Amino acid sequence: MIDNTTENIATLLATAQRRLAEVSDTPRLDAEVLFAHVLGKSRSHLRAWPERVAAPVQAERFMELLARRLGGEPVAYITGRREFWSLDLVVTPATLIPRPETELLVELALDRLPPNHPWRVADLGTGSGAIALAIAHERPDISVLATDASAAALVVAEANARRLEIGNVTFHRGDWCAALGQKRFDLIVANPPYLAAGDPHLAQGDLRFEPRPALAAAPDGLGALRAIIAQAMDHLQAGGWLVLEHGYDQGDSVPALLRAQGFTDVADHSDAASIPRAACGRRPD
Repeated sequence: MIDNTTENIATLLATAQRRLAEVSDTPRLDAEVLFAHVLGKSRSHLRAWPERVAAPVQAERFMELLARRLGGEPVAYITGRREFWSLDLVVTPATLIPRPETELLVELALDRLPPNHPWRVADLGTGSGAIALAIAHERPDISVLATDASAAALVVAEANARRLEIGNVTFHRGDWCAALGQKRFDLIVANPPYLAAGDPHLAQGDLRFEPRPALAAAPDGLGALRAIIAQAMDHLQAGGWLVLEHGYDQGDSVPALLRAQGFTDVADHSDAASIPRAACGRRPD
């Protein structure tokens, strides 16, 4: 039991970290993010002033958030925030939680958008807007269309764009390439659902709390990827690129789908952990 009236920051964090070790792979990070959120400070503040005694109301609030995390709720949903590509994004249970490995999609997209040209980019299934906003932030000279089938997700994404003052992104509701109408783009990027409907990971960890349609594509996890690949050619300019995130075990199947649809320069790319993560293909000139 913690005496909230006398424990300092270091002691509260140490206790929280021990408890979180039972449910999280990142107990120290989780504890620091939650406490920093309560204090309205950075994590570096916690490390700079570990001897400071937290106010009782702050310690009590920290315990409330800790209990939610111990119940499995993702830290991002508890705080309502997640950093992606150095952007501070609002996230809600209506959106997938942006993950560091998805930053590979941003890197691949930017590599295929040479400077000094008004490229047009579409981000399908934008969720919180993470990918679209990261690309648009890096390239204010281009235009980005972010789409999602979820009206609730688009509310979050549009709010993030306004708060971050990123003005070269527009938003449209719709399912995959159907949301693009008759428009053509120089690059289409997507992080679609790619888990099989019966994947056991869906019942584990943070995934239990995230929107199922953003995670799973029946029956084998390739449903959304097949649909995007089949439709994208009609929405790309000649020489335009399609960049897709996929599952760790789909590094052969997704490139094969791209080649079968007529894409050229097909390649698969691994993330920082050397896990197959993203496939690219180009519409022939």
